[in-house]
Amino acid sequence: MNYSPTQIFSEYQKGVEFKSSIGSRGLYEQNKINERFYVGDQWYGAKCSNERPLVRHNIIKRIGDYKMSVLLSGPISISYSAEGVPETLGVRDKVTEYRKTLSSGKSISAAQLPDNEEVSLVMSALNDYQKVTAERLKLGILAEKTLKNAYIGGTGIIYTYWDPSVSTGLYADDTKTVAIKGDIVSEALQIENVYFGDPYTEDIQKQPYIIIATKKSADEIYREALRYSKTTQFDVNEFSPEEKITVLTRLWKEYDEKGNYKIYACRVTEKAVIREKWDIGIRLYPLAKFCWETRHNSAYGDSEVTYLIPNQIAINRMITSGVWSAMTTGMPTMVVNGDIIDGEITNDPGQIVKIYGTSDDVANAIRYVSPPDNTGNFLGVVEPLINDTLAQNGANAAALGDVNPDNTSAIIQLRNAAKLPLAMLETRYFAFLEEVSRIWAEFWVMQYGHRRIKINDQNGVWYLDFDGQRYRDLIISAVAEISSGASFSDETSVSVLDNLLSKGAITPLQYIKRLPKGMIPNISELIKEMEVSHVDSKGNL
Repeated sequence: MNYSPTQIFSEYQKGVEFKSSIGSRGLYEQNKINERFYVGDQWYGAKCSNERPLVRHNIIKRIGDYKMSVLLSGPISISYSAEGVPETLGVRDKVTEYRKTLSSGKSISAAQLPDNEEVSLVMSALNDYQKVTAERLKLGILAEKTLKNAYIGGTGIIYTYWDPSVSTGLYADDTKTVAIKGDIVSEALQIENVYFGDPYTEDIQKQPYIIIATKKSADEIYREALRYSKTTQFDVNEFSPEEKITVLTRLWKEYDEKGNYKIYACRVTEKAVIREKWDIGIRLYPLAKFCWETRHNSAYGDSEVTYLIPNQIAINRMITSGVWSAMTTGMPTMVVNGDIIDGEITNDPGQIVKIYGTSDDVANAIRYVSPPDNTGNFLGVVEPLINDTLAQNGANAAALGDVNPDNTSAIIQLRNAAKLPLAMLETRYFAFLEEVSRIWAEFWVMQYGHRRIKINDQNGVWYLDFDGQRYRDLIISAVAEISSGASFSDETSVSVLDNLLSKGAITPLQYIKRLPKGMIPNISELIKEMEVSHVDSKGNL
């Protein structure tokens, strides 16, 4: 089935109307406000004069940055497995042997191995290839952007698609004349630009269709249209060079009489087709969603920032009032008798004022209007409000590192206790990373065909001959594991290393390799020198 630009834009407008109805302000306006408060533009729109200092104590950013750093702090490990394929200890040992053989340059045909050994070898290779792909696509940065989008807007999206122009550095022949091109690309999307066909369904894979909106220049759109068709309906002359035009990519499923389906896509502007319907080549919608807070029966998440804004406004107002009170108390208004003093009066310290007359004239020449000192009243309310807001949102003093390090173990226990409220957030984050990894694996088995995949492990860098078609019928699952070990400061880490070295538990080389980054300039050169020097069996020079 082909969809016209008019139909797709009608669906897009329905999505816009639904988002505009979410909450009291609508998703678009609320997210703009949330972003301003997050970055610190917290007096925007307030009708306050420039004479009064407008103080900001940004607890919204501090809470969000703390929670995001907890989720991003541990190393990410993805493990693939195939449902229904047993993996015993014996099989694992065999796989380890095969990997060593392959890394040495010897050839092994995976297709000639027993089924469970072949699948286990391929799954273990995909584990390492996921790390290679994550490094190439900068998954860490994408995850950070997604978390920030979700914290501010309620929902973050990573969209993966096949780009046929990506150079792989691989060749289909031994003479290296036929280059293999094409690979996956991932990008973080803001939820404002993603529209679900059924906004009441939480599961992306159950959506009837998904629309992704982007803004492009007329020249970009025209070049893309010509790439897929020699003739195009799009008239580049209708638009100015600086104008940005809305482009919609629609993804949907089409079923046959047996209940099997394929996922198709097309790309249009409001009046023209940019790319006709095409099969995206995989069996999953290539979008992974992370909700900061889930809504019941809703495809869109909720933002914590929305409900922190009233506290943030109260804190800023009270601190500003306290500062203003302190200023008026310390520099009160001066009243000058103009009949006695005709010279210029300023507030400069030590100014000499000449007064002629009696002592009564001197006493009545200048006086100060003493305002009430309310500084203590404001500070007495604002400090508990700040502390309570931080604590209620899982960011107490121990978690933020605002305690004296008198007892390291006690601090670690407090921090671990502070992380407990983040358990559900971590669970959703793990599920999000697993969905991203499942989508990647789906592209590998469906789009790669015959190619060599890069492996980087303890054996070095080597390549495995991979035939994706052999594994298309497998149900591949992905499990994300993120280390949640205690977060030590550099001082604590060095102290522990010092104790281990003094007790002989580690060698000087092991000590140097584990020092916090930046403590020793050119540490890599030092390590190389130590490794090539005469080192005894205990690692001592």
